[in-house]
Amino acid sequence: MTTVRCLVLVAVALCAASPAKAQPGPVPLTLAEALARARQTSPRLAELSSFETAAQAAARGARAEKQPLVDLSAGYTRNSHVDEFRLTLPGGVSRVLFPDIPNNYRLHAGASLPLWTGGRLESAVAAADRQREAAGLDRVAGESDLALETATAYWRLVTARESARVLAAAVAAYDAHLTDAKHRFDFGVAARNEVLAVQVERDRAELARLQAGNAAAIADADLARLVGLPAGAHVEPIEPLAPETAAGSRDDTEALLAAAFAARAELKALEARIDAARASVGIQRAAARPQAALSLGYDYADPNPHIVPPQDVFRSSWAAGVTVSLRAFDGGRTAAAVAEASARADALARELEDRKVRLRLEVTSRRLDLETARAGLAVAARNLEAARENLKVAKDRYREGVIPSSELLDAETALLRAGLDQTSAATQVRIAAAALDRAIGR
Repeated sequence: MTTVRCLVLVAVALCAASPAKAQPGPVPLTLAEALARARQTSPRLAELSSFETAAQAAARGARAEKQPLVDLSAGYTRNSHVDEFRLTLPGGVSRVLFPDIPNNYRLHAGASLPLWTGGRLESAVAAADRQREAAGLDRVAGESDLALETATAYWRLVTARESARVLAAAVAAYDAHLTDAKHRFDFGVAARNEVLAVQVERDRAELARLQAGNAAAIADADLARLVGLPAGAHVEPIEPLAPETAAGSRDDTEALLAAAFAARAELKALEARIDAARASVGIQRAAARPQAALSLGYDYADPNPHIVPPQDVFRSSWAAGVTVSLRAFDGGRTAAAVAEASARADALARELEDRKVRLRLEVTSRRLDLETARAGLAVAARNLEAARENLKVAKDRYREGVIPSSELLDAETALLRAGLDQTSAATQVRIAAAALDRAIGR
């Protein structure tokens, strides 16, 4: 028994001495730092960058179609033995026309160059360039979307934590009021319903504080995901939710629309795709035009198939030619392909018109949202100031016995709501400003 007890004590001591696994500490970030980290670690931006790289490679490939194509090949073939074919000439002279040569070797070099393609290559290069441009603009638009998502998550985290702080202060105030109400009840100067009323408001504030804490945990996880933090890490926002620093444009709607039409990457990308679709129409039309190509070839073979009679020796030969072709009849294939490409280009043009109309509504809505949020912030600030003064007066009057506990409770509840409204209003200004910046392409 003594031995077992000693082993248990040793095991406990070893467990106590073993270092605990270090948990990642909070990462303090400003909004600008959060945005920079999000751009560096975003899988979506990495995906869009890969698409842009692919489009750049496709553009290089389209240009390469204009360059000569050179191919080199070497081969060996083993044939079965065959009877030689001899021709007996007058005078008894015999000559081998097709000898038995089982081993065949061939070295070949060939080159081809398009001389005239009816505009097919030029259209292909133009389409690839515009697709490359569109892919780059898609990445820019993705960065703007990521910036809005990150800013929204950042300010929601700040709001949730600030709300939790306000609610914690309210719970402390309710606790003090509850203690006082209980004392008054014990001395018989207050009814039991006053104690219960304070207890209920205190419990409501505590529940709201727990909900705000949960909201903060969710916002923290969301922001940590966006900025690429490891699992278990936490973000510590260090940029204050100061109303006076809330930014945003005060320009009129038409000025904002002009800026949006000039700056939105999505519109520019769609315009580039429209140009690419129109260039694709040229590619399809080129199929009905004459095509001309230059070809060169050089063979060094044993036996050389271009030389008769075949001989079991290496011999060289070359060839050069120009090929001109014209599709005389294709059953309407070219016309159908041209019509399809034209319809796709027209569909993209209609989509651009629709996006511009929607963009007008988006900019107008975001501008009005920002104005409304600013107005709400001003009202919330005045309401908070009034609630503080009202609570101050209510406390003095309550201590003097002029007002009942219910009026002090109302004043405390009003201050709590005013504080939460202030926090929410300041956040709405921040988020509305970020949404307007996204709408106008900043």
